[in-house]
Amino acid sequence: MFKYEKMLEYPINIKKKDLKMAKLLITQFGGPDGELSAALRYLSQRFSMPDEKGKALLSDIGTEELGHVEMICTMVDQLISNASIDEIKSAGLESWYVQHNKGIYPMDANGVPYTSAYIQSSGNPIVDLHENMAAEEKARATYENLMDLTNDESLLAPLSFLRQREVVHYNRFKELLNYYKQKGY
Repeated sequence: MFKYEKMLEYPINIKKKDLKMAKLLITQFGGPDGELSAALRYLSQRFSMPDEKGKALLSDIGTEELGHVEMICTMVDQLISNASIDEIKSAGLESWYVQHNKGIYPMDANGVPYTSAYIQSSGNPIVDLHENMAAEEKARATYENLMDLTNDESLLAPLSFLRQREVVHYNRFKELLNYYKQKGY
């Protein structure tokens, strides 16, 4: 089902270290509204969709979200690359460093580890599509908040791309929800 292409969906080439931004951006990997949660949510929910149209959409978007996980992890890695111990301490990343060194770990901006409790899957396509639309809106807002906190163009460009994909996903879920409501599901 999956074919891995060894390239990011959008190129990432962060020009300068920014450990404080890395600490905030990691929430889009392992936070409740992050890309990992979205990928697992959609890939789980697809089995409850009543037809191939729904299954295909959730498979497509869930797979794309895995690509977004890779983008977020690449950005975080580049933001902390070559950081000194003093820079790690200054950014408040000592606890991250103690447990993970500079490794990427799914957690939110407060250091709370990822949990599968973030995944919503009710088995009801209407309920799940509403959940997905809300999740996409929360992720969009998070990207906008992150964009407000930087002026680094090499970071703003991929964040803007990811933000726009949240809007596209929201609209695709809304189209499917309207289709299912017309069908009487």
